[in-house]
Amino acid sequence: MAKFVLAGKADCPYYAKAELLADVLQRNLPDFHIHKICVHPSDWEAWLKDTCASNGWTHSSCPLVWRELIDRGGKGMLLGGFNDFLEHAQGYYGITSDMNSNLMQKIAAENQQTKELCMKEEVHRLKSLRPLHIWISSALNPICYSLIPQLFTPGLFPGLPLVSLHLMDTCGSEEMMQGLKMETEDLTLPQLHEVTVHSDQTQAFQEAHFIIFLDDLQPICESNNEPDDKDHMVSRVAECFCCYGQLIEANARKDVRVIVAGDSFINLKCSLLIENAPSVDPHNFVAMTTQLEYEARTQLAQKLSVKTADITDVVVWGNISGSFHVDLQRAEVLRYDGAVRGPDGFSQRVMNMIYDWKWLETDFMSLVHKHRATISSKTNKATAISSTNGIMTILRAWNNDASPEKDFSMGVLSTGQFGIPAGLVFSMPVSFRDGCWTVRSDVTVTDELRVKLDACADELKMEKDVAARILKKDE
Repeated sequence: MAKFVLAGKADCPYYAKAELLADVLQRNLPDFHIHKICVHPSDWEAWLKDTCASNGWTHSSCPLVWRELIDRGGKGMLLGGFNDFLEHAQGYYGITSDMNSNLMQKIAAENQQTKELCMKEEVHRLKSLRPLHIWISSALNPICYSLIPQLFTPGLFPGLPLVSLHLMDTCGSEEMMQGLKMETEDLTLPQLHEVTVHSDQTQAFQEAHFIIFLDDLQPICESNNEPDDKDHMVSRVAECFCCYGQLIEANARKDVRVIVAGDSFINLKCSLLIENAPSVDPHNFVAMTTQLEYEARTQLAQKLSVKTADITDVVVWGNISGSFHVDLQRAEVLRYDGAVRGPDGFSQRVMNMIYDWKWLETDFMSLVHKHRATISSKTNKATAISSTNGIMTILRAWNNDASPEKDFSMGVLSTGQFGIPAGLVFSMPVSFRDGCWTVRSDVTVTDELRVKLDACADELKMEKDVAARILKKDE
């Protein structure tokens, strides 16, 4: 079978004449097959240059004709332009073309009109798709590799929308980003509309519906002076996330929802985003406490010899990646093998089941603080699976009808609740209903808890003050 490809500009008369000749050959010869590529005039030069470069051909006119040799294991064989194709048809098949100039011009005009109509229809089709735009910053973070497949879990986003996934990493190599894109496309997910990679942040967060920040800056210098190290890190965080906030303000949708995850300065990052994107509702920015909450539940479950899922309603207050407090006043344990037993769903207060108060005051908090670092030291990488689970927990609750009775710990902007200074992003108990979160008002703040919350607030105010001082100095 003879397989030919005919490509040309939509408005080219010679492409029109070659097209008619190809149709005659295909209609009269059962073993002749032609594939046509009609290119818009404005795209022709670039298309021709790329095609010739990729095949090692030299050709500069319209049309371009080649024969496919794939069935025989080779690449395409260049035939040439219109005259070469006409000569080939006459010599091999005894068929020629007698189209006059007027007809050539008429068909060329029709080709261009049809091509432009097809392009308009394609633009309209793409607009009508209205995919969900999800951006992931620091996409080469190991967490991203675990997160991407989970984002396409059925039911996570109501209505099963198509997803445009935007992967951004301003410090990563272009080659690694392309590799991540290829691997994501290899998932063959029906909801995946497209994957794009971004190393230049100037156009970041265009049309974003959701943004997930995985950025964790590492120290770039060693010093024995810990406060100086921390100030230097705060300086880098402030510079980076002020810029991110401004890009959200300029490019993202006004109903965008933002999740800040990671291991360092999570509250401060979220606060900087809110301050620099004033037209976006502060309720649309959250800092992820879920992973830390689950790590605390794990320690309690091991102490009580139950599964982690059997511990509920643990609340984490304060600075997620700094000074925080794990509050157990509402915590319950299910299926505890104790003196009192009950039916399925029967629960008991964790504080009543743990009699080792010294462990709670000392070892428990120490274990929670060290838990993530202990895992990372054993695996030599970030805690990707548990971080992914925390992000997914927030997304499920935010996008679907979570039970309003269920407690979540989450870093959100304080408006003065529980005596926490307004303007701080502070981890506190929230609940979700109808796709919105609200701070729980039925939590009792004891005098002992008040002291701990004040200490957390002081640390967060100090971080914000350092960031503000640094930004003011840079102006």
